Amino acid sequence: MAVDERGPRERMVFSAAQLIRRDGVASTGMREVAAHAGAPRGSLQHYFPGGKEQLVNEAVGWAGRYAGRRVARFLAVLDERTPSALFAEMVRQWTDEYEAGGFAGGCPVAAATVDCAESTPSTREASAAAFATWTGPVARALVDMGVPEARAEALATLMVGALEGAILMARAERDVRPLTTVARELGPLLDAAVRQDA
Repeated sequence: MAVDERGPRERMVFSAAQLIRRDGVASTGMREVAAHAGAPRGSLQHYFPGGKEQLVNEAVGWAGRYAGRRVARFLAVLDERTPSALFAEMVRQWTDEYEAGGFAGGCPVAAATVDCAESTPSTREASAAAFATWTGPVARALVDMGVPEARAEALATLMVGALEGAILMARAERDVRPLTTVARELGPLLDAAVRQDA
């Protein structure tokens, strides 16, 4: 769905995710979200009676679903379906973004977790659910590639955790080096988890 095909509520959730990924939760105001979404300010109370907390939680949920759906897109472009190739594609999304447009954006789920995990239990829960929504498809893809089910969830957690850490480091360093490093170093470990009889 293109941005302009979304209704005002969906545009505000999308805009909140985009602003959170750039500025964090604390610096993302409801007025800025409405302006970014091109929505009337009065519609915020209508669509989000729980206020900023509800909007942030829905933006985090949207981001988790987006990341989870991206896994199928990554798989679709792989010449060879291996765990290392999947992880390299996950990383490439970020290296491409940073090389093309700078290091302004990060993951909205990570930003919300950093800003709200202790102060807002509902946002911490939304973040945990968003990460699960992302790691689930990664784990299923690994199983389909021949990784034993007993290891797939742990490796999916490792992949997402390494990617999130590398995103933070890349933004701090203004360099894609941490991203390319985790892809190169984790690739052999991920591929070694594939059953030999798969």
